[in-house]
Amino acid sequence: MRHYKALIPFALAASLLATSALAQTTLRVGWTTSDGEGDPYAIAAREFAGALEELSPGAFEVEFFPNRQLGDEKEMLEGLAFGTLDVAVITNAVIANVEPTFQLNDMPFLYASEAQAHEVLDGEVGETLLRALEDDGIVGLAFAEGGFRHMLNNAKPVTAPADVEGVKYRVMQNPVFIEMFQSLGGNAVPMAWGEVYTAVQQGTIDGLEIPVAVIKSNNYADVVEYLSLTRHTYSALGLLMSQRTYQGLSEEEQATVREAARIAADRQRAKVGEDAASIVEALRAEGMTVNEVADPAAFRELVRPVYDRFRDEVGAELFDKALAAVE
Repeated sequence: MRHYKALIPFALAASLLATSALAQTTLRVGWTTSDGEGDPYAIAAREFAGALEELSPGAFEVEFFPNRQLGDEKEMLEGLAFGTLDVAVITNAVIANVEPTFQLNDMPFLYASEAQAHEVLDGEVGETLLRALEDDGIVGLAFAEGGFRHMLNNAKPVTAPADVEGVKYRVMQNPVFIEMFQSLGGNAVPMAWGEVYTAVQQGTIDGLEIPVAVIKSNNYADVVEYLSLTRHTYSALGLLMSQRTYQGLSEEEQATVREAARIAADRQRAKVGEDAASIVEALRAEGMTVNEVADPAAFRELVRPVYDRFRDEVGAELFDKALAAVE
């Protein structure tokens, strides 16, 4: 009998452990780029997982799916909407194909600096954008940072708008980017991310436009010669959750997820910012020819019609509020 009583605490402990294990919430997090240490998407995912663990130890298990394991960004957005994917780090321009208000962030030369972009996206404008996704079955948690986008190609350095003319640039499948490059005289070629490396390697396209961290982590220095620091668009990255997943969490878990996303965005931005200058030098060391652009105003003047074209699609009130904030 004494032996039986001695077993009761052990049985109870085992039961509690089993209950605890069952209570753990698993979140599948996807993104399309590499799992490299300096990749902005990967940093955002890892910082989110780390913040969740800090705020609620053992409550969440985060599984990572980089490198298009769950499809391209369009497919991952569909997964979020249907509830087959829990969390994703998605490029703003792709989100804009689902929710046109996000086209605001892709306006060429809108933000003068990273700090200015952070101020706008962490304020009323950013909150309005994230809330707009609720009708699409998606919860917008925060804006992480891809960094400013630059032009890279195998034809020639870009120092003035005329250097863009006739060059075949892969652009995202997004009307803002298509019209931006067309307004500069470029040959805009919409293409899914997974096809781009092979296309530039084989000469199907001359180049593309992405942030320096994405150039580095995806080895574009191996296949592209010229990098021009045009800073034409600030690349915001949406840290998004499936509404179905979010609604399945307790109120306490929902609060934890939102706080973890805010912490992750702050830390990720700081890391991406710290890395940017050293990445440019590393790309030079790998053989890329890098140049600054002396007169951004010349580019800005040519892309002005893009603002007029998309103002109503974004929403005139929100558009004007963002312009007021940056001016």
